[in-house]
Amino acid sequence: MEKLYSGKTKDVYATQDPNVVRLVFKDDVTGKDGVFDPGENQVGLTIEGAGLLNLAVTRKIFTFLSEAGIYTHFVGADENSMTVRKATPFGNGLEVVVRYRATGSFIRRFGQYAKEGQRLHGIVEITLKDDDRNDPPATKEILEILGLLTTGEYEGIVSFAKKICDVLRFVMLDNGIDLYDVKLEFGRDKDGELMLIDEVSAGCMRAYKNGEHIQDPMELSKLILEMDV
Repeated sequence: MEKLYSGKTKDVYATQDPNVVRLVFKDDVTGKDGVFDPGENQVGLTIEGAGLLNLAVTRKIFTFLSEAGIYTHFVGADENSMTVRKATPFGNGLEVVVRYRATGSFIRRFGQYAKEGQRLHGIVEITLKDDDRNDPPATKEILEILGLLTTGEYEGIVSFAKKICDVLRFVMLDNGIDLYDVKLEFGRDKDGELMLIDEVSAGCMRAYKNGEHIQDPMELSKLILEMDV
């Protein structure tokens, strides 16, 4: 297969179908100084087997979301890769974080006022994917004036992200897992319709069980794969 793009945690390959591409998940995860952190924008460590687990989790979550009526780029997956619809990103990509409790980068930025674990009721933050500038946060007005999206698209992303994460959060709570935050990405399909893209795995969320942070992404992956959905 022809490699189209090499990312931090996945490589993208062309297929015989011009409308879809294949994603191959890597064992690299985001973090800093050898410690996993879904909020970091750099590869922090490599965990053997993480790629296949993230693929399995993403396949399970996308299948669950599709059955719940959520539009995603997911087409199918085998044991080693995932086939997805081609998507057009907003600019060079946006990261959309839905937060239910204060932790991680939220505390690092707003710790003067916020307390660890404080309820945030699903607020949405949008940042630009820009490693050189540490993924700067962007308001609706900034995104509009830069021509990255329209007011309608911004509101659509916020509403869509909340809907997706509320569905995911409640099913996780039913299985004893408390989702604190999750990072999503969105793009447009060939007709310009908004859809969920990239991955939804332990590598892009923070979660707690019995009041304890599940720090090991491999452990969280295994818990999600055991969930009854």
